[in-house]
Amino acid sequence: MQDITAYKFKNKKALIRVDFNVPLNDQFEVTDDTRIKATMPTIKEVLKGGGSVILMSHLGRPKGAEEKYSLKHLVPALEKITGKDVIFVSDCIGDEAVKAKKDLAPGEILLLENLRFYPEEKNGDAEFAKKLAEGADVYVNDAFATAHRAHASTSIIAALFGPNKMFGKVMTNEIQHLDKALNAPKKGYTAIIGGAKVSSKIIVIEQLLKKVDKLVIGGAMAYTFIKAQGGKVGDSMVEEEYIDTAKKVMEAAAKNDTEIILPVDSVNGDAFKADANTQVTPADAIEAGWMGMDIGPETLTRLGDIISKSKTILWNGPVGVFEMEKFARGTFGIAQMIADATDKGLYSLVGGGDSVSALNKSGLANEVSYVSTGGGAMLEYIEGKKLPGIAAIG
Repeated sequence: MQDITAYKFKNKKALIRVDFNVPLNDQFEVTDDTRIKATMPTIKEVLKGGGSVILMSHLGRPKGAEEKYSLKHLVPALEKITGKDVIFVSDCIGDEAVKAKKDLAPGEILLLENLRFYPEEKNGDAEFAKKLAEGADVYVNDAFATAHRAHASTSIIAALFGPNKMFGKVMTNEIQHLDKALNAPKKGYTAIIGGAKVSSKIIVIEQLLKKVDKLVIGGAMAYTFIKAQGGKVGDSMVEEEYIDTAKKVMEAAAKNDTEIILPVDSVNGDAFKADANTQVTPADAIEAGWMGMDIGPETLTRLGDIISKSKTILWNGPVGVFEMEKFARGTFGIAQMIADATDKGLYSLVGGGDSVSALNKSGLANEVSYVSTGGGAMLEYIEGKKLPGIAAIG
């Protein structure tokens, strides 16, 4: 595998798989450019070396070619961030795309159309990969968020470039920081896992039990654990089929000398609505007609003490419905506490779409040690799975 900082890009055309799957508003304007900005060090490395850049990405989950998912909407944001004109071509394969690649001069940036306008992308089609590779000299994978998918542009294509393939700086940083977090000393290591469903995080939780000192479980999934302990959770979201699993997790935690921390109090709503009536109760004494929507103030205070005494923090998933102001205090509070502790020497890694969104809304993304751009990829890496996009390069 080549090292991007040592590779000679002069007069080379670099095909870079980026993750520009960014949110757009009704006017098709980018509302969160975090992922675009994250790729800038890789793009600048190629341009600095005298090469040209060919960017390919997916956006959304289109069913065929859909106007609203066209990458042309990203051109204004990309030009603003790079400070350069961006050439856009309305296909990712075919004569138009090949000609645009051929005409590309050193120092120029070309953006191809949405890869997922073709089902062959997700199907890992080898012929489609060949068409994507045509006209490029070197392949760079900088899309960690898609590294867990065996798609044409992330794993199949790499073999077509022989030794001229490498990780971009996003990929390299993701792997280095995740490895640092996963191999941190157990003593002083706290993981905060939130979100809605135990089922989507169970393997991650089981892996973390072997590594962390304290495992904080928040979000809706906490109520499955609380019910497993015999608590009353009212109308809170509970995965009944995972109650036994939750019991086994707590038993495994004891064997691994890991403390599981659940909410002690809960901010409840009488409806899943922003204007719902609210009450604060013990987390295990929620009455019928009410549902847990956020951790309560006592829990937040307790977590503040834990975070301040930790040496390493891994945070994935919000602890409440932070999109609604009445139920956002817990998630935003944790973000601030992690930022404050990081300033005092804590190593903090935050990942997962909702966690990163909360961090960005708090204005604290630059106040933690590292923000992972991968959601599913990050979780599968923690689970110990072999990610196709990484294996294809390494």
